[in-house]
Amino acid sequence: MAATSKPINQAPAIGGQQRTPQQANVWQRKSVQRMVQGAVAYVFLIAGSICFLLPLLWMFSTSLKPDSEVFQFPPRFLPTHWDWNNYVLGWTALPFNTYLLNTCLVTFSNVLGNLISCSLPAYGFARLKARGSNILFMLVLATMMVPFQVTMIPIFILFSKIGWVNTLLPLTVPAWFGWPFSIFLLRQFFMSLPRELDDAARIDGCSYFRIYWNIILPLSKPALATIAIFGFIGNWNNFFGPLIYLRSQELYTLALGLNLFRGQYVTYYNQLMAVSLLALAPILIVFFFTQRTFIQGIALTGIKG
Repeated sequence: MAATSKPINQAPAIGGQQRTPQQANVWQRKSVQRMVQGAVAYVFLIAGSICFLLPLLWMFSTSLKPDSEVFQFPPRFLPTHWDWNNYVLGWTALPFNTYLLNTCLVTFSNVLGNLISCSLPAYGFARLKARGSNILFMLVLATMMVPFQVTMIPIFILFSKIGWVNTLLPLTVPAWFGWPFSIFLLRQFFMSLPRELDDAARIDGCSYFRIYWNIILPLSKPALATIAIFGFIGNWNNFFGPLIYLRSQELYTLALGLNLFRGQYVTYYNQLMAVSLLALAPILIVFFFTQRTFIQGIALTGIKG
């Protein structure tokens, strides 16, 4: 029995019925159109990624160039000789081990302070009923509208009066009193959790703190991770705060240490780029391993207003 021939480019059937030639042509045109749109989108995404990665690649290339090739004209993207010794010379030119220790102390203290001091008021605003709580929440959000330049001088005078200037206390203690943006994000996420969980826990005899600690926080890991990442990146790159309050070099952070590379007569840009990449590496590593949680926390926050 001879096998029946079947067209190769035949469109799939709908509901067990074969498509007509007109429907097959429409289906093929839509398929080709989707493929073209996807290809164009990928081209634009790749081009945009290259534009964003180009400065980082140029930093890496400059960090490996000898002194004679840093300002060579016309510029060369790849060095003729890869000088890895720039990383050693740049890191040992200044006490960057001390700067790294100070940066880690400030950063992790701020991250921990933000998580504790922001989750507690956010839980109160989201889950507890109190007269005037919405007005208090509006006042918290109103503080976000005050520019830092307005409060910078009064805060500096306050810290100078209590003797905190030239210490790490002005960079660590304020994080333990809440950050309005983090309170807002966590409050919105807490409101998206079912209130039936609180009712069931209270029937079992849980206090408000037990509900917060054993139910709300474990379910809010994406939002808490988002707050932690924001705090880590913001404090690791903070330059203006340490510049205002720190005077002694043994208290400097990495941002201030990189600023010391600006020489009065000469600046070794290859070593500066090498140390800058070393200082940037923790941020890239953290975001690379936590980007899924970070995006999930941003996407889920604010579902319920």
